[in-house]
This record gives sequence, C-alpha cells and structure tokens, in this order.
Amino acid sequence: MAISPAMSASPPIVRTVAALRAQVGAWRAQGDRIGFTPTMGALHEGHLSLVRLAREHAGKVVASIFVNPTQFGPNEDFDAYPRDEARDAALLAEAGCDLLFAPDVAEMYPPGAATTITVSGVSEPLDGQARPGHFAGVATVVAKLLNQCAPDVAVFGEKDFQQLQVIRRLVRDLDLPVEILGAPTARAEDGLALSSRNAYLTPAERTVAAALNRTLAEAGRRVRAGEAVAAAEAAAVDALLAAGFRQVDYVEIRRPDDLGRLGPSAISGPARILAAAFLGRTRLIDNMAI
Repeated sequence: MAISPAMSASPPIVRTVAALRAQVGAWRAQGDRIGFTPTMGALHEGHLSLVRLAREHAGKVVASIFVNPTQFGPNEDFDAYPRDEARDAALLAEAGCDLLFAPDVAEMYPPGAATTITVSGVSEPLDGQARPGHFAGVATVVAKLLNQCAPDVAVFGEKDFQQLQVIRRLVRDLDLPVEILGAPTARAEDGLALSSRNAYLTPAERTVAAALNRTLAEAGRRVRAGEAVAAAEAAAVDALLAAGFRQVDYVEIRRPDDLGRLGPSAISGPARILAAAFLGRTRLIDNMAI
C-alpha cells in the first residue's frame, strides 16, 4: 500500500556528526532518553513502525537516512536505490521523529577511513555467503551510527533477521551501552514483507511475490509436524521455483540465536526459517519463527 505523507513539517535535519551530538547532548542534559532508528530511506510502513516503537521507549527519537555504499556489492543496486528525502522526512514527522540525521558519504567515511568491523559466526552463513562483504559494511556503519548518536535504545526490524542478530552480537562484543530492540516484520495483506525494494517489482511479479511468505509458512508447518529439516528446505526451494522465482539463494532452518545449523532430522526446539530469492531482478528476503 502506498503511503502519502500529509502536509506536515519535517523534523529538523542535521548532516554532520557534530550537529547530531550537540542536539542529542542537549536532550540528554534535560533528562531525555534517546531512541534511534537507522534507515536507508525509501521509507514504508515497516520503517515507520520502528520509529513508533522507539517513541514508546524514549522521550526523543532520532532517525537516520544514509544509503551505505559499503554494504552493497559491485553488481548490486546502490546507484538505483530509491531516494526521496523530502517525502521520507514528512513521513518521519508524522511517525513522531524529533530529528533526522542525513549525512553524506564524506561525513560517514572521511578520506583515509580505513577501519572495518567484522562480526564472525552469525554473519557468515545465508546472506554472508550470498553477499560477500555485506555484513562487514552493515556492522561498520551501524557501529559508527550508534557511536555518533549514543542512543539509549535502537530499533531494527526482524525482516532483516540475520542483520538484527549481527547487530546484537556487535553490541554485546563491543560493550556498547545501548538496548537493541527487534520489531516484528510489517507485511502487506497478502503476507509479503514490506521492503523498499518491492518498488522494483512489476505488477505480475508482485502477485507472485506473496508465494515467498506462504512457502515459508508451509515449510514451518511441515517441520513442526515432524518432517526432516532437509526435506522441508528442499521442498520450499522447489515450491519457489515452481511459483516463478528465477533463483533461490537459500531456504534454511537455523537456530535463532546464532543462526547455527540444525541437524537434518526433525527440530526439537526453537528455530527460524530464512529465505532469499530473486523474482525478476528483485531480491526478496523473508523469515519467520518456527
């Protein structure tokens, strides 16, 4: 469903780390808790739900918009990624955002920047294999944003479940003084997870896209009924290809905390099924708890 922002003022916009820290410092001196929601823009209801959740846990909410070049591979869609700051700012205002941090690349990665953060283990399977270098880019930019904003709580969506687990591990390992909240995946009426990249889908592809969520739900039902993990994963891949997806990067059932592999037999505890597949030129991801 398209979102049309009302004619409301946007939140104040700062573009430098110094200005961000000055405003956050002033709020903190007044006794406010700070909530933070990082985004790459092209906002939809899923992003806005993160801002609203941050508002429930903090007196002031900061959102960032930064299309981070270091998490895109050489053949991915960095240049084509949708950008509309004015629209996004108006939506953020309606959702309760108090400040928008919108730096440029030079502000985030000054000339000579040479440090990259790698989170071993949880970042290695799934998208770590399908998109080499992606999570190093994510971990580095998130560590920088959390350091720059110094929030009390930061909110990330469960749609990017592996990313969420990478960030949780990053925060634990580096002793960063921030609470990380995961927000439920926002979905369209037919179950498709909301994503900025859904805008790439043609009308025909958009109809097929709903099969991703249905296929994962069916795989979950099968393993809960006692089917072997490997068999349910293979059946899900076949179902996606039969539905019209041109390539399946993975459909895998993993432990939810560290995304480690389960045995090939039936599950005996909490699990998460995760998938990534191409529909036309659009790469869609989804996951759900089992």
